Amino acid sequence: MRPALAVPPIYAPIPPAVHPSHAVIDARTAAWADTYDIGSPEWRSRLVTQDIGVFASRILPEGREEVVSLLSDFVIWLFGVDDGYCEEGSLGIRPGELAAALHRLLRIAQNPEAPLLTDDPIAESLRDLTLRVSRCGTALQAGRWVDTLREYFFAVVWEAEHRAAGRIPGLSDYALMRLYDGATSVVQPFLEMGYGYELQPHERDSKAVRAAAEMTSFITTWDNDIYSHHKESRGTNYYLNVIRVLEHEYGLSPDRALTRAIAQRDRVMCLFLSLRAKLEDEGSPQVRQYVGALSNFIRATQDWSVSSLRYTTPDDPAALSSSFSDVPTDDSTDPLDIPSISWWWDLVPASRTEPLDRVLAPAGMRRSAPEPA
Repeated sequence: MRPALAVPPIYAPIPPAVHPSHAVIDARTAAWADTYDIGSPEWRSRLVTQDIGVFASRILPEGREEVVSLLSDFVIWLFGVDDGYCEEGSLGIRPGELAAALHRLLRIAQNPEAPLLTDDPIAESLRDLTLRVSRCGTALQAGRWVDTLREYFFAVVWEAEHRAAGRIPGLSDYALMRLYDGATSVVQPFLEMGYGYELQPHERDSKAVRAAAEMTSFITTWDNDIYSHHKESRGTNYYLNVIRVLEHEYGLSPDRALTRAIAQRDRVMCLFLSLRAKLEDEGSPQVRQYVGALSNFIRATQDWSVSSLRYTTPDDPAALSSSFSDVPTDDSTDPLDIPSISWWWDLVPASRTEPLDRVLAPAGMRRSAPEPA
């Protein structure tokens, strides 16, 4: 077995934070998964040790506890779909059948009273989530959540088609679909619900706010790929991961592919900070709060990834640094050579000629995330 790929400290200019009720939320989610019998008992016993509630608590560190618990339960449900239906389940290599199954779930999210899949734990738990989303969010937010589920389902069917064919996609296609199949866009409606505000449609759908949300998805999924590569590459099943895509696209060794993936996420992180500053200057109070919540989502993914047993895999330890860097490996203001996302750079044209001193952190090393009390 080849040695673990050593992941160095990664650029983290956003400070960590965690909800004070994280332990209660974590325990509540474990009980919820048991109540709805999601996955096998062995699967649940493994997943409930992976700090799902802490992850949600890092995403919404000052959010309403009811919504943080809802998000935590939704995250464990997403793992049930991803692990059970898509990656490890039999439907993961049958995209047509997977699409049919996911469409039934989508109907339940749209109409939880529909008499479909009444003996399916994933469907029954989705009914509960749907009712709680309707209670915690506005009608617009609940509708947006269903829309993001549709995007996620569409993307995992795309992934299943590649898995069935044993095919590695090109980088531009991978970057585009990773915005959705990483289940990051489905989390974003909770950023509004958690703090009790609502973006106006013209704000949420503006190019700048949409780009900030997409950059968040890019950074968090690239980080997830980097931190989960060890676990995924040790398995026997086909997997899609940015490091594998970069190896295939450019003929790189795993070490060089890792270096390039980190540089790509760092360049997007710098752009995100620049766009965030622009939105903070020009946006409404709700937009400013939203981009702050996107920032928390990015940092939450990093902190959870370096501490959760899901990625540290103590039985076969991953070589993950528990600290972070204050310095990006790539702060270029030129667009990445990825056509599906290069339009982001057009939104901050001044960043190509002006220094990023205002938004880049000082040099040095940042400590690892504080342990939850």
